[in-house]
Amino acid sequence: MRHKTLFPLIVFLLFAFASQAQKRSKKGVLGQITAKTKGMNHFPGFIDFYYDAQQDRVLLSIAKLNEEFLYVNYLAAGVGSNDIGLDRGQLGNTRVVKFERYGPKVFLVEPNYRYRAVSDNAFEVAAVREAFAQSVLWSFKLITEEEGKILVDASEFFLRDAHQVTERLKDAKQGAYNLDRNRSAFYPGRTKNFPENSEFEVTLTFQGTPSGDWIRSVTPTPASVTVRQHHSFVALPDDGFEPRKFDPRAGYFSTAYYDYATPISEPLEKQLINRHRLQKQNPTASVSEPVEPIVYYLDRGCPEPVRSALVEGASWWNQAFEAIGYKNAFQVKMLPEDADPLDVRYNMIQWVHRSTRGWSYGMSVKDPRTGEIIKGHVTLGSLRVRQDFLIAQGLLAPFGSGEQSVKALEEMALARLRQLSAHEVGHTLGLAHNFAASVTDRASVMDYPHPLITINNGKLDLSQAYDNKIGAWDKVAIAYGYQDFPDNVDQSRALEEILNKSLEKGLSFISDQDARPQGGAHAQAHLWDNGADAVKELERVLEVRKVALAQFGENNIRKGTAYATLEEVLVPIYFFHRYQMEAAVKWIGGLNYRYALRGDGQLITEFLSGQEQRAAVEAILKTMSAETLILPEKLLKHLPPRALGQERNREIIKIRTGITFDPLGAAESAAGATLKLLLHPARASRLVEYHARNSDLPGLEEVLEGLTQSTWKASRQVGLAGEVQKVVDAEVLNQLFALGANDDASTQVRAIVRHHLRGLRDWLKNQVITVKDNGWKAHFAYGQGEIQRFLERPGDFKVKEFLAPPPGSPIGQMEFCSWHDIY
Repeated sequence: MRHKTLFPLIVFLLFAFASQAQKRSKKGVLGQITAKTKGMNHFPGFIDFYYDAQQDRVLLSIAKLNEEFLYVNYLAAGVGSNDIGLDRGQLGNTRVVKFERYGPKVFLVEPNYRYRAVSDNAFEVAAVREAFAQSVLWSFKLITEEEGKILVDASEFFLRDAHQVTERLKDAKQGAYNLDRNRSAFYPGRTKNFPENSEFEVTLTFQGTPSGDWIRSVTPTPASVTVRQHHSFVALPDDGFEPRKFDPRAGYFSTAYYDYATPISEPLEKQLINRHRLQKQNPTASVSEPVEPIVYYLDRGCPEPVRSALVEGASWWNQAFEAIGYKNAFQVKMLPEDADPLDVRYNMIQWVHRSTRGWSYGMSVKDPRTGEIIKGHVTLGSLRVRQDFLIAQGLLAPFGSGEQSVKALEEMALARLRQLSAHEVGHTLGLAHNFAASVTDRASVMDYPHPLITINNGKLDLSQAYDNKIGAWDKVAIAYGYQDFPDNVDQSRALEEILNKSLEKGLSFISDQDARPQGGAHAQAHLWDNGADAVKELERVLEVRKVALAQFGENNIRKGTAYATLEEVLVPIYFFHRYQMEAAVKWIGGLNYRYALRGDGQLITEFLSGQEQRAAVEAILKTMSAETLILPEKLLKHLPPRALGQERNREIIKIRTGITFDPLGAAESAAGATLKLLLHPARASRLVEYHARNSDLPGLEEVLEGLTQSTWKASRQVGLAGEVQKVVDAEVLNQLFALGANDDASTQVRAIVRHHLRGLRDWLKNQVITVKDNGWKAHFAYGQGEIQRFLERPGDFKVKEFLAPPPGSPIGQMEFCSWHDIY
């Protein structure tokens, strides 16, 4: 009996002991994260993390698995070269991601939102999800866990080349580099946590062998390139955002995806415009405050008077929001002193320094699911304003008689900055370029504006150089993207009405792919142009250039400045016509068209008339005449070789004369740039096709004959003008050879070019016999021989690179943003 009594007691004691042991075990587990992070800096916030200063590592405390958020990477501190393109504040990719656990591994997974099924049927959704690959971006090793939280070491994830600096340096031919982990570390000052986003920054050093001048010019020791990269984990917005449909006529960038739940009678691809969330407090009121305004913050590192110009220009957008019934919906403020520009809560206008002038960018962090813009991020290059100042300096020659006033120059440069600020902010509002705006009285700040200089009583006037407000098209675009409609309004019909009214006013939208001069055909969409008639504006611009060059000399530089620096000021004036030339050349083999939808009444396609195209040919040929390209002798006498400490650089004219200024090199650069566009294979192919369809239009044969009549067969001049003619003639042959051997040109284009060259060869053969001047005789003999060699072996021909003009774009402004202004 005694044993029977003891048995339950023993069982009870064993159970109690096991229970206490289990409690002690659980207590030990519950303290694991605290134990593992003892002595580390704790950063509570969106995703809790710890920084171990002794080991230089970051541990993430993940409380929510399988919950999606945004992952964005940036380049926090850049390289400083526009050519390489690794700039301070440059955005990287934006991804929707989530943490998933598999045993001791924690994956950072990127779902595939490119392919979806927008359906209430869970099986249909799963079928699409399982049909397309997702991406596992990283695998973290689990350290420990407690009560639903897991601790992982994320150091290697952050201390990697997420922005692909090594690849960019390699692609730019600047050298082969590798990340040196021993010279890389976390950057504690910019590693922070907030309620809706977690921020991590690292200093990365890349070791390698430099092979390019760009990296050598901006790095103190080019074998060691140190930058900072930034990583953001950002909470996704709530589902209160209402996506808006994309329309190619409305001027917005889009977010696209394929919806496999779409009925078979409808297209699979869906497109939504990219835009900020904006709602009226009272949608039925004609004027209402917003629920929450769109606020942009200016970098405090931006100095005056630039600061005020940027704030003013960005603030122009409020005009467009006021036009659709908002009050104080768009605001621009200075960034608070304690704020971080990389904090996702701040839309930023950032001031970035480089070693050379370069493009500015308007970029955004957006929700890839809906197109909602979460953060706008503008990058403005600080040297851009100096280029406009230089243009004004070249136009006005302001330093005569001891006069040192630069007020008019500064005003033009600041006017351009205002427009630039509005332009780049426009990108971050979701807007694409509208390169057709210049034909309708500067209808959009989303165009690239060339300074509009007028001639009054023989003097140049800069007062109208740039616009001072938002354009009519900009108001249309903002209305389409941001108008808040009451519940009883048919939104689709209202949006269509917005666009229809703009068409009735003669406004149109044409963007990047149609505006580029290399093979471009659109007659009204151009970069850096003015006016509705590209040819008449080219003729006017040539007159402005003529006035500026006639007065050009020592008064274009300050007293006490080396005369050699006149070259920097001369460049934007000598090439002042280059962009209007690009607009006019597109009239040759040009086409008018719109992004027309069936039933909207827009123009679909329309040839330019033969008269318009021939006028364009005449104007283009004028730009290559000796009269246009020759520089006055009095100016040439003021252009000595570079002074001590002043090397020749990319911003001045390339030369073939050793160290002295080369006026013939200048002519070669200008003519070569024109001829490369005039004889572009796509343009030549269109000339053949359009002439076949309409004999009233000029064909390729007519254009080639006009070209050789105005160059090789033109009246021979003497002196420097004659040498300019010979330089242009030689480049004509070079570009004809290039077209005649170009596989991208149609067979008929190559046939016509080679036939034309045979005729020119025979003409030159006769000139060699009859001409008396030895210089011209040698020139004609050279041309004859070159043509013969080309015709014998066209497949062996190699284009001779002409002296390219100094960089023109940005003359005061995108690059490719791909795109020069990058969205």
